[in-house]
Amino acid sequence: MKTKPYQPDHSALGYSVGVTLDRFIKIKQDDFPFASGELSQILRDIALASKIVNREINRAGLSKIGGAFGSTNVQGEEQQKLDVIANIRFTRALTKGGEVCAVVSEEDDEVIDLQNSKGKYVVAMDPLDGSSNIDVNISIGTIFSIYRRVTPIGSPIQPEDIMQPGNKQVAAGYVLYGSSTMLVYTTGKGVNGFTYEQSLGEFFLSHPNMKAPEDGKIYSINEGLSSQISEGDKNYIGSCKARNFSARYIGSLVADFHRNLLKGGIYIYPKTEKAPKGKLRLLYEANSLAYIAEQAGAVATNGQERILDILPTSLHERTPLYIGSKVMVEEAQSYLNQEVDSSVHK
Repeated sequence: MKTKPYQPDHSALGYSVGVTLDRFIKIKQDDFPFASGELSQILRDIALASKIVNREINRAGLSKIGGAFGSTNVQGEEQQKLDVIANIRFTRALTKGGEVCAVVSEEDDEVIDLQNSKGKYVVAMDPLDGSSNIDVNISIGTIFSIYRRVTPIGSPIQPEDIMQPGNKQVAAGYVLYGSSTMLVYTTGKGVNGFTYEQSLGEFFLSHPNMKAPEDGKIYSINEGLSSQISEGDKNYIGSCKARNFSARYIGSLVADFHRNLLKGGIYIYPKTEKAPKGKLRLLYEANSLAYIAEQAGAVATNGQERILDILPTSLHERTPLYIGSKVMVEEAQSYLNQEVDSSVHK
């Protein structure tokens, strides 16, 4: 009788959990424009703060930290308690990390000088985008942009360190707090997404080399504004409806953008009669997502020009935003151009 040694198959039990964010950053460090470790540390600091914020969001209903804080931010928007908490967590993490000299936040009317003149980087962020959705348990997010300062290291922060166009970003990303928590970022070498494994306390690579579909059938716009938008916008939305495209609008910018990035679609927040300059902030919302979009093969404009080419003139400058699949954004742009042409020839 032939026999063989017992060799149990443990492959199904010993599956790989994948590459952690920390390991991925270390592997990819040489791809950074300035590979000396500082940018890697900033990404780690942001990841740490996002874990803490994720914990606070998950227990918001039990710890009574949902709801309004009782004040408004510089945008005139009512601050939620978690807005304030997230702002503190991210600012504190970036301060302790020691690589950042200044922070621009949606929640602060002025630049936050971290009193670290040796820091080489500036971070612009929306600590908690869509926070009004917290109390109804809808996905929300964090958006961040990282710039390298342009003035000499050791000198005080200057306006030119802050007021940089989006094409000067060295990294950008967002964190989506939803059915799972994801961190998506780029350093100009493609886009990668990491999903948080709560029991291990680690982000693992789950969406390598993310690419946006060139076209799509989802349009995302607040149609409650339809009476206030331009004829070009109305005509484009009408063409989407005529082709039976799907209307999907969560009201959380990160969540809407993330869905369209994966499935193909366009997100639109145009200028309106009440907001002729648009609503979204250039420095810490539009620039970051535009950088990610372009790295994934998508497109982002303000209806007239590329988002990343706009030179900011104020800290909380607003802009219209058309972002998503290349074909859809270019088509929306063509409707806006037709409107301009018709007005010129009247």
